[in-house]
Amino acid sequence: MLLLLLAPLFLSPPGAGGAQTPNATSEGCQIIHPPWEGGIRYRGLTRDQVKAISFLPVDYEIEYVCRGEREVVGPKVRKCLANGSWTDMDTPSRCVRICSKSYLMLENGKVFLTGGDLPALDGARVDFRCDPDFHLVGGSRSICSQGQWSSPKPHCQVNRTPHSERRAVYIGALFPMSGGWPGGQACQPAVEMALEDVNSRRDILPDYELKLIHHDSKCDPGQATKYLYELLYNDPIKIILMPGCSSVSTLVAEAARMWNLIVLSYGSSSPALSNRQRFPTFFRTHPSATLHNPTRVKLFEKWGWKKIATIQQTTEVFTSTLDDLEERVKEAGIEITFRQSFFSDPAVPVKNLKRQDARIIVGLFYETEARKVFCEVYKERLFGKKYVWFLIGWYADNWFKTYDPSINCTVDEMTEAVEGHITTEIVMLNPANTRSISNMTSQEFVEKLTKRLKRHPEETGGFQEAPLAYDAIWALALALNKTSGGGGRSGVRLEDFNYNNQTITDQIYRAMNSSSFEGVSGHVVFDASGSRMAWTLIEQLQGGSYKKIGYYDSTKDDLSWSKTDKWIGGLPPADRTLVIETFRFLSQKLFISVSVLSSLGIVLAVVCLSFNIYNSHVRYIQNSQPSLNNLTAVGCSLALAAVFPLGLDGHHIGRSQFPFVCQARLWLLGLGFSLGYGSMFTKIWWVHTVFTKKEEKKEWRKTLEPWKLYATVGLLVGVDVLTLAIWQIVDPLHRTIETFAKEEPKEDIDVSILPKLEHCSSRKMSTWLGIFYGYKGLLLLLGIFLAYETKSVSTEKINDHRAVGMAIYNVAVLCLITAPVTMVLSSQQDAAFAFASLAIVFSSYITLVVLFVPKMRRLITRGEWQSEAQDTMKTGSSTNNHEEEKSRLLEKENRELEKIIAEKEERVSELRHQLQSRQQLRSRRPPPTPPDPSASLPRGPPELPDRLSCDGSRVHLLYK
Repeated sequence: MLLLLLAPLFLSPPGAGGAQTPNATSEGCQIIHPPWEGGIRYRGLTRDQVKAISFLPVDYEIEYVCRGEREVVGPKVRKCLANGSWTDMDTPSRCVRICSKSYLMLENGKVFLTGGDLPALDGARVDFRCDPDFHLVGGSRSICSQGQWSSPKPHCQVNRTPHSERRAVYIGALFPMSGGWPGGQACQPAVEMALEDVNSRRDILPDYELKLIHHDSKCDPGQATKYLYELLYNDPIKIILMPGCSSVSTLVAEAARMWNLIVLSYGSSSPALSNRQRFPTFFRTHPSATLHNPTRVKLFEKWGWKKIATIQQTTEVFTSTLDDLEERVKEAGIEITFRQSFFSDPAVPVKNLKRQDARIIVGLFYETEARKVFCEVYKERLFGKKYVWFLIGWYADNWFKTYDPSINCTVDEMTEAVEGHITTEIVMLNPANTRSISNMTSQEFVEKLTKRLKRHPEETGGFQEAPLAYDAIWALALALNKTSGGGGRSGVRLEDFNYNNQTITDQIYRAMNSSSFEGVSGHVVFDASGSRMAWTLIEQLQGGSYKKIGYYDSTKDDLSWSKTDKWIGGLPPADRTLVIETFRFLSQKLFISVSVLSSLGIVLAVVCLSFNIYNSHVRYIQNSQPSLNNLTAVGCSLALAAVFPLGLDGHHIGRSQFPFVCQARLWLLGLGFSLGYGSMFTKIWWVHTVFTKKEEKKEWRKTLEPWKLYATVGLLVGVDVLTLAIWQIVDPLHRTIETFAKEEPKEDIDVSILPKLEHCSSRKMSTWLGIFYGYKGLLLLLGIFLAYETKSVSTEKINDHRAVGMAIYNVAVLCLITAPVTMVLSSQQDAAFAFASLAIVFSSYITLVVLFVPKMRRLITRGEWQSEAQDTMKTGSSTNNHEEEKSRLLEKENRELEKIIAEKEERVSELRHQLQSRQQLRSRRPPPTPPDPSASLPRGPPELPDRLSCDGSRVHLLYK
């Protein structure tokens, strides 16, 4: 809507209405300039739109804004009037620097502001007055000039009881001077310094003096148990306990409730200590270690890391922290891929991290264990441009240079191993140079503490946590002061406290729970679980020293980044080895070569088919069953055509087209085999069947019904079609991916190559292949057997069955060898394709050459494509067909004659047997009487020789 109102202004021609007349109501109000150190917010307009116009419409409002610590003095909003002027133009709007508002309040006193109004502006003056029984410490007046007060803010201090008359209140403390975290080295001096500052104040515990009784816990729960017993069972009574180190604090806090004691820790980060049911009286100025986790997650997201690994020391503080981190990263969609832990020796976990290719590693362990870890890190080379380590930031600055007899790595090796790691640490020192409740700035505190230390701060354990220990005493003092009523005039008597006094403990608890003050570590306030809330500091080890690279406020999800992070490789490393997926495609030279051979084979098949069809009227061609030969040529063409989809892969086709290519391979090969091999198998099957019939059925040889041959081929093709159709419907072929082992590139880059190979497959691929190969294998073996059995058979009806047998030998041998070889070499695309395609090409070539080339040669050399009469006139002899017919008739006659001869020989042997019998009978009889000449000649045996002579001539004739 606003742009519609402004549209007439944008479209006005130059000079229309006069740009210099502010009362020109047709143009609105002229744009005015913003004040110095300020700006104007134009509602609904971009910066470019503001630059493009000179006037704003009536009723349009502008708002003044100031930069930095300045505020608007004068009208903050102006509105365009109908007369072309802005409201309140007689009062200028200025951006004026303001002084700190904290000077307008004084605890236990009053502030009087003169020469200005709120907020405090330049020239304003404040006068400070204290309440009765308090006296002013510091200047009584301060003037605001250029945003700064002329003198520090004073405070009102109670008129304190003389030192000799004050009653002592004892604090029992356990400082870890050595061990996993030697934080007591700096924290104990900080506590002593805080006690001095508190005891010198007249407005805090004026009738009491805080005193410290402490022991060295060595960060060991067993040692701490001993000293805790001494603190509790030895006089004087301690009103509060101050342990350091999470393991010791857990022990003390769990036991303290039995003695009605408040526990205030200055150096415990275990998340388990936030459990109010388990530790009902526990407070800590050191935030929970879980405060690191939002920062870590934020950094993971900033650098785009989705996979991390962890290694931790097996203590409760680190286990609880890691459990919390695991929940947070899961919510952020980040995965902890590998989690390792150790008790004392980190060698094996570090090796496991190396083995699992961990890149982004979060390490949770104490300082002494950190040296052991990074010594192993150096040995395993788990550092450098490929790795990032996240560590805890409360180690000493030169922790990796500290001599440690438990490791066998040099300082240089340790320095190299830790370079570039990231630390996250609670902001333990107020980054702003403002004064705390102790009237010291954070820098003044550091300077004062450094003077008290006996060695260099970088070599002092707990130096970073020292501000927390200092503020812990102030939190305790303020709580006791509130409990005692600020001087003993009201409230309870602290000297009446004992381990059975629950009332005083409850009042101290409430006072601690409501603590809120500015300390040297920043603003001190406790959450519902008694843990300190704070910012997180992010540092990176660069060149052997820690550099601040950012801050993070988890309560506001505000990451302040200084862009000073440095990486060994120039960029943040990847969270894993970058895996480049590459597909293994078929060699194009091989594919083209085989395709050319296949194309030539198809041309040869077409030539053979055309020749066979053209010469189908020739008797020699007719006697070879040309229709079956035509099917063989068509089958070879289909098989050769299958070579083309067999060589197509992702280099040529898309993913969506792959299933169709897979089906094309299957159908072309299946039908090509059925037609080509099936027609040859039918021929050889018929020859074997006919010429192995019993004698009484040999008449079947005289006739050959073609439909039976075609039916046989149709049956074989039908079985294949049915099998392929069921396969395609029930379990269709689809694109599957075979993944190989990763390969490392030759270049020194953080990537690995993951080779992949495309296959045509289905869910039950093995079952279908078993059926298909089993059925085809049986046909091939049976074809070889039939071809061997009929190698010596000669028949007129199928005059090329010997060539068919030879073709079957070659096809069967190639198929039986190629099928298992290609299955073994399926992962080698070039070898598998070469074997399969060349087997198809060679078997097709052999089949076509063996079946058709002899026919072509015979017809060309003998001219048998001419008619039978012309051939007789040319040659003067019968055709080959007549010769075969004559040979067949002669063979038939010869067999009949052989049968007759066998019958006659059997008759002759019978007659000879009868003759021998009669001769034996005659030799036994008396001599016969002389024969009567007149009697008729006998017709019996005496005539036998003549008959035998006759029969012998006949036998001779038959054998002739």
